[in-house]
Amino acid sequence: MYYNLTNKRLAKLSSCKNSIIHLICLAFFCTGAHAQSLLPYVQPLSGTAGSTTGAALKHSEAGSEKNANTIPAVGLPFAMTQWTPQTQQTENKCIPPYFYKDTMLSGFRGTHWLSGSCTQDYGSFTIMPVVGKLKTKASDYALPFSHDQETTSPAYYKLLLPQQKLQVEMTATARSGFMQFTAAAADSLYLLVTPNSDQGKGYVRIDVKNGVVWGYNPAHRLYQGKGESAGFKGWFFIRIEKAIGTSGTFSGAEVFAANEVLNKKQAGAYVGFKMKKGEQLRLSIGTSFCSMEGARNNLAAEIGTSSFDDIRKLAEQNWETSLSQVTVQTTNEKDKRIFYTAMYHAMQHPRLFSDVDHTYPAFASNNQLKKMADGQYYDDFSMWDTYRAQLPLMEILKPEKVNAFVQSLILKGQQGGWLPIFPCWNNYTAAMIGDHVTAFIASAYHKGIRQYDTEAAYQLMRKNAFQTPDDKDYKNGMGRRALTTYLKYGYIPMQDSVPDAYHTKEQVSRTLEYAFDDYALSVMAKGMNKDADFKLLTKRALNYVNVFDPSVGMVRGRNEDGSWDPSFNADKREAYITEGTPRHYTFYVPHDIPGLARLMGGTKPFENALDSLFHKNEYWHGNEPGHQIPFLYNYTASPFKTQKAVREIIKNEYSDGPGGLSGNDDAGQMSAWYVFASLGFYPVNPVSNEYQLTSPLFDQVKMKLQGEKTFEIVTHKRSPEAVYMEKVFLNGKFYEKKYITYEQIMEGGKLEFWLQDSPGPWGHTQRSRP
Repeated sequence: MYYNLTNKRLAKLSSCKNSIIHLICLAFFCTGAHAQSLLPYVQPLSGTAGSTTGAALKHSEAGSEKNANTIPAVGLPFAMTQWTPQTQQTENKCIPPYFYKDTMLSGFRGTHWLSGSCTQDYGSFTIMPVVGKLKTKASDYALPFSHDQETTSPAYYKLLLPQQKLQVEMTATARSGFMQFTAAAADSLYLLVTPNSDQGKGYVRIDVKNGVVWGYNPAHRLYQGKGESAGFKGWFFIRIEKAIGTSGTFSGAEVFAANEVLNKKQAGAYVGFKMKKGEQLRLSIGTSFCSMEGARNNLAAEIGTSSFDDIRKLAEQNWETSLSQVTVQTTNEKDKRIFYTAMYHAMQHPRLFSDVDHTYPAFASNNQLKKMADGQYYDDFSMWDTYRAQLPLMEILKPEKVNAFVQSLILKGQQGGWLPIFPCWNNYTAAMIGDHVTAFIASAYHKGIRQYDTEAAYQLMRKNAFQTPDDKDYKNGMGRRALTTYLKYGYIPMQDSVPDAYHTKEQVSRTLEYAFDDYALSVMAKGMNKDADFKLLTKRALNYVNVFDPSVGMVRGRNEDGSWDPSFNADKREAYITEGTPRHYTFYVPHDIPGLARLMGGTKPFENALDSLFHKNEYWHGNEPGHQIPFLYNYTASPFKTQKAVREIIKNEYSDGPGGLSGNDDAGQMSAWYVFASLGFYPVNPVSNEYQLTSPLFDQVKMKLQGEKTFEIVTHKRSPEAVYMEKVFLNGKFYEKKYITYEQIMEGGKLEFWLQDSPGPWGHTQRSRP
């Protein structure tokens, strides 16, 4: 049954759908012809080179932290598979498929790289064109290429290969890709199809008669369970529009006549063609995490017999619709490029994991499949990063997606027995720290985004907060790390080295983040009338106090006997701090900034501590723990310092070149920070439904919200350089608060800022503070 899918059958499966596609394309390009396209503002190469910002050079560890680790991904928002040129063949940790600095091309990859991360690709495969003589060894077929010959956009990629006299183009749907090869001269063209398994696993089969190639690359776990099977495969089903002239398989330089290859190093299949000058060869490719049939059906449903140009137009329309949810006006074209590139990066993840028929691989299982009655299943939640701003941005722009995200997380908890901490490659990982799936669900709940079983969600969240798994499950990545000592002492002492985690130790940072997660769960407990839990969790939310050392005015490692650890350097990395310094993490109490200020001696000493961080040039924008810090002046009598700091970060830490991001983009978190900050508000505490105000970058903003409502932001400047807020009006009335709420935004309306060149009195009063 696997080998009998002809183009004629695909045409029958897709004829109805294709009629609809052509009508949609025609309607879009006739009615939308006069609207300004936003796609040209997106710069997919941004973040593909090492960061050149001062903060990154000072604070980043050598190597991965200095790279944004994004790729020039072609696909749709939140798609299953992205499509990228490949300059790195591995799926190893912290190595994205594409580095801007590389000069050799080794193919075009269907990738599941977690955008902007230091994780791993998985279940990927690559197609490499070889002109002339067949070459199957990477060192032989890799080609020099030039960025001058690249055309990049979210919906389309083109590369000219003069040495091969070949042009390659790619476009995509949610689960499928489309490649088009145009020969500039008559010659032989071979296409190599390789599963990118570093472990020498995978399978490829050629069906010459029906013009298809299919196979899989088994996914493997990282962090807890590293190297073990992830319980699913990355499947691909490739349909070739031209009759195959020659074919075979290979392992490195060794070529075989067989039509299939299984579990060999550097293995793959090749198909060969005789090409005329100007002739085009097209491949349409379905992908799936479930099965070959799933990949084939995804291809039939999403591409069918549509042309390359039809699919490209649909992809462009999809991106235009998503990007145009926020339209900005400014005379600074560079700022628009940075903004819409940030929007593009912020809409890569979470990843669609279910097929068109709603089938998906069960979470943390051994090749078991499940099927949803309705909706879609998502994975790759880089939760330590994205709960801060990327997912909160989706709560505003795409609340219907947030419902699907939460439902997916609930399913993971039900199928695996524990709510995951950092669910990626559809498994438990115990990567990073905290329990921010809890924070995200609580945030969605508090905003009224509740199209899921809230009681089931709460019970899973509560289990994480109050129970520890047995030893086997704990080592498998289930449950909060070091919860036992956290509950016993009210903090994680230095004597608990947290061995069963990718990030060992980091006791102080864990304590701070668990305190926030306890607060988040208390918000949901209150909303669901779980009074006993609410009271207990509210008390636990104050555990941050237990790692604050008044003698140094910062957080610090603490022993079981209550004494302070002797190792303390405010501005250097300590083992008890996660990816930062004690000074950075002291300001991580997003749920109780007034309480933190009281620990420091009051609002003025708190402000002085913030001043010290910035004056010492210790603010590090390239990593997440400090992303809220510039907005904390709103909790003081000097909100103008937030306005100044945020504008300087926007100016110095973001650009539109390949090195334009100041650290790992981490599934869009770095980019989402820019989106919020440039619009003039930011979720310091994403669960609270409050967003701290700052001076907007743009002259005018229009946000299209659910229910056909619009939230407009207008900025009046006394001069082009004006950055300080003189006054604010909401819906025509003077507004003195330094924050705005989710409800106010989603209701629609008009927020106006008047900016001047020097600090003014706005926001100085106690009643204006959050």
